[in-house]
Amino acid sequence: MLKIHFSAEDIFRTRVAPAADPVWEVVLSLHLLAGRSRDSLLAGWRREVSRELRQQEDVDALRLLSALSPPRGYFPDFLTPYESLHGFEAGMEALRRTPVALLQRDLTLLANGRSGSLPAGVAALARGEPDALGHLTETMGRYRELALGPYWPRVQAAVEADRVRRARAMLDGGIEGLLTTLRPGVRWESGALEIPAYPSNRELHLRGRGLLLVPSFFCANTPVALLDPQLPPVLVYPVDRLGGLTADRAGADGTGREALTALLGRTRAAVLAATDDGCTTGELARRLHISAAAASQHATVLRNAGLLISQRDRNTVLHTLTPLGRAVLTS
Repeated sequence: MLKIHFSAEDIFRTRVAPAADPVWEVVLSLHLLAGRSRDSLLAGWRREVSRELRQQEDVDALRLLSALSPPRGYFPDFLTPYESLHGFEAGMEALRRTPVALLQRDLTLLANGRSGSLPAGVAALARGEPDALGHLTETMGRYRELALGPYWPRVQAAVEADRVRRARAMLDGGIEGLLTTLRPGVRWESGALEIPAYPSNRELHLRGRGLLLVPSFFCANTPVALLDPQLPPVLVYPVDRLGGLTADRAGADGTGREALTALLGRTRAAVLAATDDGCTTGELARRLHISAAAASQHATVLRNAGLLISQRDRNTVLHTLTPLGRAVLTS
């Protein structure tokens, strides 16, 4: 079990990351790619990405990256620097500046947890050689483009839908209300956040630093925290994948154009605008003075066109804009 202890100051400083974190998604997607997960929502993605990776020329670099991100057990904290909160390039720049002492510590921990040997390139990384660190970040960039690039709008949409859900929970119940919504894998008990299924027994005291909650598409069922308690506290948790992954090839078969044609009309434009900050079907009906059935029907058309996503939470359905829907709304 992982138990995270909060003070009143920690509750005040706890927040949700502003968007999908591209570095965390790279690392966690590698875990799922190499693992034996039977998640049907990711089956097509795994087949496509595995096929593309087999055609890459720099096999050794990809092998090293996979070795640093095993599907089970420990993986180095330095792979996911806190600066990735500000984007992929910021994260890669921070990774290239990792102190040698931290590289050696993390890679020693990784080696101790493996039955087999690590690839030869690990030794150069442990010495902090700039070329080795640069090659690693370049490989992560290439992998990101291949494995996440075509699917990134879907990842963004799922994370944004989760953020809207958490924002509503915080408005209704404050930070404690937000933390309570992280169930079932997480429970909030008497000033502490508990993760019963965590693979090791640990306690983390935030000591007034607060906690950064990072919603992640590729996080498996159990939330992830950094091992080093001195690093800024982060908890990465899984979001609803909302039907899985499809590549961003809108309109390739003509269905996208047909769906967009069905959107024409004043009422559906109003529905799109009303969901800018997320709303339930009932709220949509009240805002536009239409029936709940009509609101649901309009939302379905928008969802089929890729402009909305809908997420059920108990007895309500929350509608939020996809990146494409936001682009249409603001164009």
